[in-house]
Amino acid sequence: MARRDAVGELNELCDLDERARALRAEVEATRAERTRISKEVGRRRREGADTSADEARARDLGERLTREEDELRALEAERDALLLGLPNIAEDGAPAGGEDDAVELRQVGTRPALAAPRDHVDLATAAGALDLEAAARVSGARFAYLKGPLVRLQFALVGLALDALEEAGFTPVIPPVLVREEAMWGTGFFPTDRSSIYRTAEDDLFLVGTSEVPLAGLHGDSILTEDDLPLRYGGVSTCFRREAGAAGKDTRGIFRVHQFDKVEMFSFVLPEDSAAEHQRILGVQEAILQAIEVPYRVVDIAIGDLGASAARKFDCEAWMPAQERYREVTSCSNCTDYQARRLRCRVKRAGATQPVHTLNGTAVAVGRTIIAILENHQREDGTVAIPVALRAHGAPAEISPR
Repeated sequence: MARRDAVGELNELCDLDERARALRAEVEATRAERTRISKEVGRRRREGADTSADEARARDLGERLTREEDELRALEAERDALLLGLPNIAEDGAPAGGEDDAVELRQVGTRPALAAPRDHVDLATAAGALDLEAAARVSGARFAYLKGPLVRLQFALVGLALDALEEAGFTPVIPPVLVREEAMWGTGFFPTDRSSIYRTAEDDLFLVGTSEVPLAGLHGDSILTEDDLPLRYGGVSTCFRREAGAAGKDTRGIFRVHQFDKVEMFSFVLPEDSAAEHQRILGVQEAILQAIEVPYRVVDIAIGDLGASAARKFDCEAWMPAQERYREVTSCSNCTDYQARRLRCRVKRAGATQPVHTLNGTAVAVGRTIIAILENHQREDGTVAIPVALRAHGAPAEISPR
């Protein structure tokens, strides 16, 4: 917890737990004494003795027990809320530091040599395939209409990703994107990411920012067998994020929007297999980026930039020529037993049960990947050559200005 800058919360949690345990002992003692007195009242009544003093004592103990139980419930609720807010324990190999301290592991591919690269907005708008102004009128900032060739490109990306996932043993799933609050707590998005989540007022449901949430819930409150594992799913869904903390960031185009589509990998594995599964997921991500011929780098995310549930996270960052820098297009996290404990997903082994390990990883974040394709495969005349791997899934051979 010190590596995650959460020592203060941990100390407060331990203090609350100690107080709750001491108070619970008092509650049990008070309850036992009240029971003893009540039995004494019954015995003395049968003997015809005066029980008024004992009855008064029993009433006092009952009132005292009520006060103690109320105090205990409040203490335990405060303790449990604090416990739910603690992050996962980071892997020993995770780099120290914050957002700017990710460690580059490798670069793959050759960056295009472009004299004056256009950005994705100019390229797509010129082709009549992107309308941000209409989306702003209809829905507000950070929304977009994709049209014509970009729609074909999107579905080709999804098709390519599904082929890669099925080949790697992942079962395609179209999950619900509205979930109950327990699913958000169970996956660790609450309380830390609550400000970024849309909520429906009438039904008390939440729009997911990733299909990781409903995929994790597939085996909540379950006891699996060793033969069941690994379980691998590939979720295809629209995702929603308020981006409450992103004011002023990436306001141009479709890099950071409120609504986007994504194919997400999710695995349930035995604890000893999670490190290897993490590399497996990363391998699928890299294979997809290589298939669409986008230069990228892999980075090991520093502890201070990990989400609450992640023990270790790798990002693949695609080269964005118009920005002249690498930007995140996929991430994959090993959440060890953090989510499984909250969701009560266990495996039975040698007559006992233990939490499984869960992992997640983006196969394709459609909008950001479209940006990478447009900008890296653009020609000097403003046309974009679409990679052969995507043409096989229905994408046009090129996208051209009108």
